This record gives sequence, structure tokens and C-alpha cells, in this order.
Amino acid sequence: MNPEHLRRAIALAAEARAAGNQPFGSLLAGPDDTVLVEERNTTITDDDITAHPELKLARWAAQHLDPATAAKTTMYTSCQPCGMCAGALARSGLGQVVFALSGEQLNGLRTGSDLPAVPSDGPHLYEEAKVPVEGYYP
Repeated sequence: MNPEHLRRAIALAAEARAAGNQPFGSLLAGPDDTVLVEERNTTITDDDITAHPELKLARWAAQHLDPATAAKTTMYTSCQPCGMCAGALARSGLGQVVFALSGEQLNGLRTGSDLPAVPSDGPHLYEEAKVPVEGYYP
């Protein structure tokens, strides 16, 4: 764990906030610990609810790194990745994530409520739904 990289992720969060976005920042360090790319949250200025820095870095890694290199990288991020970002990170093949604030700590700092859960209803139609999926995954 490189504390300077984590401090930089926190500074990127401050930059995001100063630009009018939610205060989250992340960077990706390569196998030799050099910074490969940095990102800030731009959900508000880009009018894109998916413009989280962790998701942007996961996309970048999937597009620019071979799997062996990606597996040796470390993402440093100002806050523990949300569920959306965690899923993208798992699929991108990154080696590890180091975060400053946990999701629980973040929630303790919020004065408003968390996002409301979207009601869901399922599973349904298993026999039909499994047909296009069966055999796809090894």
C-alpha cells in the first residue's frame, strides 16, 4: 500500500467536489507502482450517473491492459467502490483495490438518507431464462 497514492486519490476527490461533482477520486498504479491514469467523479458535470472514477478506470484497464498486467495493478480510491463499480472492477481483472473511506464510514458522513432501494420481484421463469445462459460460462 502506497500512502501517497491514497492521498492523491483523496486530492482527486477534492478536485471533483470543487468542480461541482460528488467528492470521489481514484487512480490506477501499475505493477511498478507508477501511476497509469487518474480519474475524478464527473456524474454531475457529465450528466451521467455512471461517471464514477472507479468505473472509468475499470473501463480504461479493460481497453488498455492485457490481463496479466491488469492483474498486477492496484487501484487507489478515496472511498470503497459502490456495487456498480465493484462489479466492473471484478470484470476488469484488476489486481486489488485500496480505499480510504469504507462505505459504512461514508454513510456516517452523509446528512441525508442513502439512495432508496429499487423494488424488485424475482426470480421468475427459470426454465426459459436459463436457455440463453446455459453452457456460456465454463
